[in-house]
Amino acid sequence: MRKCWALLLLLATVLKADLRLDRKEIRTPAPMPPGSLLIVGFLGAWEHWDNDKRSVRKVALDLRKQRIPGVYVETAGNHDRKTVRKFILEALDQNRNRKLDAAEKKSVELICYGQSYGGAACVRLASELKQQGIPVRLTIQVDSIGRGDDWIPSNVSRALNLYQHDPGPIQGEGHIKAMNPARTTILGNLRFTYLFRTVDMSDYPWISRRMGLSHWKMDNDPVVWKSVEAAILAEIGAWSAGRAMASTR
Repeated sequence: MRKCWALLLLLATVLKADLRLDRKEIRTPAPMPPGSLLIVGFLGAWEHWDNDKRSVRKVALDLRKQRIPGVYVETAGNHDRKTVRKFILEALDQNRNRKLDAAEKKSVELICYGQSYGGAACVRLASELKQQGIPVRLTIQVDSIGRGDDWIPSNVSRALNLYQHDPGPIQGEGHIKAMNPARTTILGNLRFTYLFRTVDMSDYPWISRRMGLSHWKMDNDPVVWKSVEAAILAEIGAWSAGRAMASTR
């Protein structure tokens, strides 16, 4: 029932109907250069994939501005998971024969983060990639809403969860768990509250500001998104160090 109320409330804030990501909107080359890193952010609700008023997109744009060598950043709506998955397969297919060998599956590394239904989309994408033997370095969920979003598949190396459980109809997943603790490290389940905090909601539709739900406040909380970006940058640092060591061998 909680998930149903969440869906109805989130859809009530959307004014447009056709917001899907078109393949041609993805800027990252396919196949990607071997050894590079792809970061994908999934927006919540039925948001447009490039809505720069939403924090998922803001983080992506900030990462792009840093122009980190070998790092590519894209965003998508949570309903665009199929398009993203197809692109990832193209990005890994170094010889363009539409078949991935063992080396190609590891030729590019992946990070995924998302808010609300976008957080659940990350877990689902990781599960779909697991079926094809494709690893994921890191997943980050922000107030994630979706069936099965609490179990992190074993192809994910590290996972982080940020959520709120304030009174109201929309509460994020509070406790993610590793399907295989020997292969996946849960970095944390970090709880936030907005009961006594004011958050700038000027970028949200009028109905959202009127309702004042903590789920939407969390999407605008700079503390949350600085934490998300810091986690991504830390993972980029580890990836970069590993690439540098490999180049000296």
